[in-house]
Amino acid sequence: MFGTQLLMGLVGKLSETSKANLFSFPGVRSTDCAGSSNIVSEDGLVQYGSGKYYALCGIGGMLACGVTHTGMVPLDLVKCRIQVNPEKYRGIVSGFRVTVAEEGFRALAKGWAPTFVGYSLQGLGKYGLYEVFKHVYADAIGEELAYEWRTSLYLAASASAEFFADMLLAPMEATKVRIQTSPGAPPTLRGCAPMIARNEGLSGFFKGLPPLWLRQIPYTMMKFACFERTVELLYKFVVPKPRADCSKAEQFAVTFVAGYIAGVFCAIVSHPADTIVSKLNQDSSASAGEIVRKLGFAGLWKGLAPRILMIGTLTALQWFIYDSVKVVFKLPRPPPPEMPTSFRAKLEMKTH
Repeated sequence: MFGTQLLMGLVGKLSETSKANLFSFPGVRSTDCAGSSNIVSEDGLVQYGSGKYYALCGIGGMLACGVTHTGMVPLDLVKCRIQVNPEKYRGIVSGFRVTVAEEGFRALAKGWAPTFVGYSLQGLGKYGLYEVFKHVYADAIGEELAYEWRTSLYLAASASAEFFADMLLAPMEATKVRIQTSPGAPPTLRGCAPMIARNEGLSGFFKGLPPLWLRQIPYTMMKFACFERTVELLYKFVVPKPRADCSKAEQFAVTFVAGYIAGVFCAIVSHPADTIVSKLNQDSSASAGEIVRKLGFAGLWKGLAPRILMIGTLTALQWFIYDSVKVVFKLPRPPPPEMPTSFRAKLEMKTH
């Protein structure tokens, strides 16, 4: 209860300080969240920068991450087993074949409950706080620098959001990997989580947090920055008309393609840390350094192929769901950033 009150207080405080309009997007104006009459703008959209806006973005993140990660549990299980026992599980096909032969088809769903809970909580922090930090950082540096340094802005906002989101994910991630990869571990959330707490205490849930940060922060920085810039480039060079002239279906298609491209790069930059996290959560006595020395450089990349397939599809679906939630809840969906008029005037002056 205290944590929820603290989070809501932080969101409210940040939204009150967010006064600038990010990248001068048309139709997006900051608001004083204290007045309920300002929650909805004249065009019927939820006011950008309001507490309601950030809360609904968080809900969108919960749906995007919780649903997609849970749907990928069979592939994630095989990926984790390839990482922790490559001698037995030699590839995607082999991993599925051996798992089904030894444990039946039901085994492919192992870990679905901690996956759903953990990644729903992570999505709440990842997407909700990304919107908060993006707005606050843009307000701090001004609209001209926010446009000129927009890639750095995306990177900083996403890294900040993921730092906190991973604290919500870590306990369930530890439980999930233990269920999927440790013989003899209870096969359910209600059985495995108490076992970890009883045998290892609170540290058993958070021992994987530092490598989780090493995996997730670069992953999320790539996920958001690559997505934002890919959308911008697709509308500039591929789509033959402005986004305002595109149908909803065309806009969602651009979202999906940009999400998949971002997901491929996400999987590559974060895979070594993902392998370390899997091994740490499998072996309670190991350290990250010991795992790196034991696996070597090549060993850190085991399971990359299924992870690219999983993360590419997953990231595309996440952005698709998140964009859909924004439409359903009437949240502002600004077009790709445009150069502020004042910044354009300065550049023209320099060229003359």
